Amino acid sequence: MTKTTQPSSALRKAWLDATRPRTLPLALSCIALGTFLATAAGAYSWPITTLCLVTAVFLQILSNLANDYGDSIHGADHVQREGPQRAVQSGQISAQTMKRAMFLFAGLSAVSGLALIWLAFGAEGLVGLLVFGVLGGAAIWAAVNYTAGRKPYGYAGWGDLFVLIFFGWVGVLGPYFLMAQRLDWRLLLPATSCGLLAVAVLNVNNIRDIESDRQAGKFSIPVRLGPARARVYHWILLGTAVFLATLYVLLTFTSYWAFLYVLAVPLLVRNGTAVQNTFSPLQLNPLLKQMVLSALAFNLLLGLGLIL
Repeated sequence: MTKTTQPSSALRKAWLDATRPRTLPLALSCIALGTFLATAAGAYSWPITTLCLVTAVFLQILSNLANDYGDSIHGADHVQREGPQRAVQSGQISAQTMKRAMFLFAGLSAVSGLALIWLAFGAEGLVGLLVFGVLGGAAIWAAVNYTAGRKPYGYAGWGDLFVLIFFGWVGVLGPYFLMAQRLDWRLLLPATSCGLLAVAVLNVNNIRDIESDRQAGKFSIPVRLGPARARVYHWILLGTAVFLATLYVLLTFTSYWAFLYVLAVPLLVRNGTAVQNTFSPLQLNPLLKQMVLSALAFNLLLGLGLIL
């Protein structure tokens, strides 16, 4: 069946799969944690929260579309790959059409981000406008250039650092500052914890794709470390995330409710154990979703405990 005769339902499914809805909770969890932290500081704003969430969704979809496009044109998506089928590589969506969709979501991210910055700072907040304008531009650049740029940083092994920055420090501290208009160095602890859990999600994905990435010249951290040490790295990410969250709670202790996140620790242990003992790439696919949901549960419980 050619692309021109492809049923609209199949095309809709291809677009839905390309946006990878299962990754969206990861983008939303860092915004949620930043919002909980701002609420605990008495600075909650529902309009800013809403625009933060919308902007995060647009950026995550942009990143997913760019990843589909980039891995297809750079060769990481090929017949030996064990992950879900990609839209461009399979021919369901053309590269040019995917590129146009990337421009659309880049534009939506920019418009939503500018509205967010204006709402937070207004015309008089020139410094804030400039700083967050640069951060917004950097977020769009990072979403596209993970795999789709001329020299995609994901292929050089920098993906983990950028995930930590944008799903941790920017994703948590950004919403907090937009609402509270101030920062406390201790906030780096939960922000880094959140970012490390996001890196753990990427790590599961990259462990699954070690062989296909190596063949395509994509030198992710697991490709560089090898399967065994990549699994040790996974435990380090999970353990450090729990440690930093605990340190923050101890430094800012107000109530035993703040330890609510401990309820999600068994989920992280379960994921770490499963990743440690799973060697089939196909069997790692469910663990990717499990890691996303475990990170979401941890961040929501951490944030909720801080406001109870």
